[in-house]
Amino acid sequence: MTQTIYLADDEKNIRDLITAFLTQDGFAVTAFENGDDLRKACEQKLPDLAIIDIMMPGTDGLSICSTLRRSFPELPIIIVSAKDSPYDRVTGLTLGGDDYLVKPFLPLELVARVHALLRRAQMGAVGDAGEGGAAQASADCLAFGPLRLWPKRRQATLDGKPFPLTPTEFDFLVYMVQRQDRAVSREELLRTLWEIDWKADTRATDDLVKRLRRKLCDAACPICIETVWGFGFRISLQEGK
Repeated sequence: MTQTIYLADDEKNIRDLITAFLTQDGFAVTAFENGDDLRKACEQKLPDLAIIDIMMPGTDGLSICSTLRRSFPELPIIIVSAKDSPYDRVTGLTLGGDDYLVKPFLPLELVARVHALLRRAQMGAVGDAGEGGAAQASADCLAFGPLRLWPKRRQATLDGKPFPLTPTEFDFLVYMVQRQDRAVSREELLRTLWEIDWKADTRATDDLVKRLRRKLCDAACPICIETVWGFGFRISLQEGK
């Protein structure tokens, strides 16, 4: 089945170039001149993946990305932008982007990242009813309270039920559960988890944490992502829940 990609960029030559390469690779591409039109199209029919520029007329791409992430938590999103500072990349990722590609870039690199992100999303969506959910944890599974994470399959469950996470949220939880015995600094998250040479405001990571806290709270989950003031975060279980 042909996968659909929505693309928002105010530069026609870039839209045409990206569309040509993705179409040649077998994708169905719908291009928009601004993010507002892409967002409205998502409300009518959700694509398999969205590619969004930051600097566009109307609502900026980061705001569009944040809105889409709240409305469609599992939608894979790639941000493309000429803004290449560490702060811009971190902000794009923590506001809901799953990948960030700096202009100018090779179209073939974008195609490769599209394939990689779609694979990650598909692996996270595949469940295995024969494994017993939360009742079974193995060497391939990370367990923390009612949460189970399978890094190789990029699958998450909560109380034995699928727990939808974006790729970035999934990576964050895996990293924190693996280090549940200590606090993790914001600088460590940026440098190690996202492989970004930290030169910017580390508060950018707080947006990702806020989003995860809402998901955990909505699921009545006892897992808490604590803020260690002036340092970073620690994952813990709330007693009595």
